[in-house]
Amino acid sequence: MSEYQYYEFVAIDRPLDKAAQRALRAISSRAEINATSFTNHYEWGDLKGDPREMVARWFDLHLYLANWGSRRLIMRLPRRFLDPKDVDRFVGQLDWVGIDVSDDNLIVDIFRDELEPPDFDDGTGRLAGLAPLRSDLLAGDLRLFYLLWLSAVQDEFIADDEVEPMQGLGPLTGALEAFADFFVIDPDLVQAAAELEADRGAMSRDDLRRALAAISEHDKTELLLRIAEGEAHAATELKRRVRERSPGGMAPGRTAGELRRRAQAIAQERDRALAERLEAEQRREAEQAEKARRTRLDAIKKRGRESVWREIETEIGRRNASGYDRAVSLLCDLQALVLEQNDRRDFDQHLAAMHTRHEGKKKFIERLVQLESDQGAADQTAPDLPGLQRGGARQ
Repeated sequence: MSEYQYYEFVAIDRPLDKAAQRALRAISSRAEINATSFTNHYEWGDLKGDPREMVARWFDLHLYLANWGSRRLIMRLPRRFLDPKDVDRFVGQLDWVGIDVSDDNLIVDIFRDELEPPDFDDGTGRLAGLAPLRSDLLAGDLRLFYLLWLSAVQDEFIADDEVEPMQGLGPLTGALEAFADFFVIDPDLVQAAAELEADRGAMSRDDLRRALAAISEHDKTELLLRIAEGEAHAATELKRRVRERSPGGMAPGRTAGELRRRAQAIAQERDRALAERLEAEQRREAEQAEKARRTRLDAIKKRGRESVWREIETEIGRRNASGYDRAVSLLCDLQALVLEQNDRRDFDQHLAAMHTRHEGKKKFIERLVQLESDQGAADQTAPDLPGLQRGGARQ
């Protein structure tokens, strides 16, 4: 597929009426449109509308993905829930993040280009995984913007001595993990940041009771009335007021340089653990191979060499690849046995006669020559370890 683009829009606070759906149908004749969403993908052509304007007018969330590395997420939020000044400390230096006012809303527009995701992604299901981030922002959880700051740390746009804009990132929610994955933020850097738990105003029941009591009777009555009437975000606003009164302390901030160094250490620890697992697996495989080899050699001892030579001749007589492979495998085992017993004269005589007797079978002779070559190399590199050539002679 030479070109692929995916567009998805979701309305959360207010469903699309029929007039809105007709207007959207004029933008795209083939999009899937219903009361809460607009979805389309393109393998040629492009969306006729402006995604930002569509969000400002109709939607609360938008996701865009292109297979050449472009990724975009747009959110529309009521202005009263997010102060741009609170966001500026995270993304003030980032030209790929826009915070704009649109009537009573803020439009958060995140666009990254030339990213290198590990695998092709058609975008399906992505926005559903990211949608909880909007509710988190409305409730005052700004860790989405911390991840954007972390992406700038990854790209070395942030100086080593700059302190993180909030103390801690963890524990990560599924939506935050999905966001980091969507915008290809280094997972080792994310893990380093998440090792310190974010101070998000966790409160005891007594602290919560005191925070509620501190709200004026008028404001409490108005909030409860709005909640009872089912007003969107009224409960979120109450939680936000409570959070603002949280007595939570501040942990010492880490610098971008410290986070980078910790991410490198995490990567090294992971690589070391992987190397140890591979080494352990190789040891197990070697032990299993040696056990199987020992079993085969013991079986040859019980059968007697002449019986094995006859089976080798039978396999050669099949004149096919599987027969030749089986014959050489038996020769390997027989060779290892005679080397262990320091009695190879008979073996060498049989091998020489085999060369003469089967010189017309080129494919078999090629295998035989390779076997002898492997034996010669083993004799030179490890003459005191009989049977070591066994692994190299396998076909």
